[in-house]
Amino acid sequence: MNRAPADRCKMPQAFWRAFSEAGLKPSVILRQARLPAMLHLNPHAVLSTAQIFAIYKAVEVLADDPGFAIRFVKAFDRSGHQPAFLAACYAADYRDALGRIERFKRLSPCERFLIAERDGEFALSKEWPYSPEPEPAISIDTSFAFVIELGRKGTGQHITPIRIDFARPGPGCEDHDTYFGCPIRYGAPRNLLVLRSADLDRPFPGRNEEFLDLLTPALAAARRDLDDESTISEQVKNILKLNLASGRPELGDVARDLGTSERTLQRRIAEEGTTFRALLSDARLELGEQLLSDPLIAIDEVAILLGYQDTSSFYRAFKDRQGVTPYNWREQNGFRARRLTRLRIGIIEREVCRE
Repeated sequence: MNRAPADRCKMPQAFWRAFSEAGLKPSVILRQARLPAMLHLNPHAVLSTAQIFAIYKAVEVLADDPGFAIRFVKAFDRSGHQPAFLAACYAADYRDALGRIERFKRLSPCERFLIAERDGEFALSKEWPYSPEPEPAISIDTSFAFVIELGRKGTGQHITPIRIDFARPGPGCEDHDTYFGCPIRYGAPRNLLVLRSADLDRPFPGRNEEFLDLLTPALAAARRDLDDESTISEQVKNILKLNLASGRPELGDVARDLGTSERTLQRRIAEEGTTFRALLSDARLELGEQLLSDPLIAIDEVAILLGYQDTSSFYRAFKDRQGVTPYNWREQNGFRARRLTRLRIGIIEREVCRE
């Protein structure tokens, strides 16, 4: 069976906001990278490894500052972090937080974190399986700085690595020396961040189980989109689940995410004995049940996340499929809604992980 190309990545919307906050307009970066200037406005845009690297190379040229990655990482505090970083900030400890980030990285088959631990040292490196060329320096610097920033914000302590190895030649950068606060070796065999194992066991005082419950299911749902063993129908449903909140996804939208044409996708769906409309209906029902199973999510929020224009439309569609209303389904299945006050996501992004 033909499968969607594995070399496909997504640039999180939080990155585009942070680029802008750090002084580089996304449209200017994209033009320098010879990509569509409005690409950053599409939250579902899929990029290849080569295109991701082109973006980072464009940033290096435009910023003309070897310490830009440090300023870029700091900009997320003002522009808003991506959900994976927010979820990691509420982990039990530094080790748990890095584990969450590593699992999130699995969402993109383009980029991997490689971890090894022995003799009290925790070593982290990266690889890009689909790239014939070295990773741009700013991409490496950003990843390492994110790991350190996570530890500092989560523990409330000034975590410093044992050492950092960079494969690129020197000279060094004063901003790196100041930020990382550890020996940095250039011209090394590979890029490597080495932490103390003891630091990984430092607890995160801000651990919050309820907030993790809100964020983790979204990451788990996205992970299913990358299941190499799934049928085309399952791939389509997983993409639909990810995109429902932005409105009613069309066949063309899903085809672009899968890296194929509408005609080819429609044919492959038909070969499996179903239709796009049926898959959309199934995706809404399956995701609806998953969301309703979380008593922290209000029913009107479920309706929005499923792409309905209003709660009434969701009630009618759900009752037609299940024979009961969403409220009654939740009651019958033991998921009683709890009353609680929740901060809006914009406030959460500003307040989370404060030092």
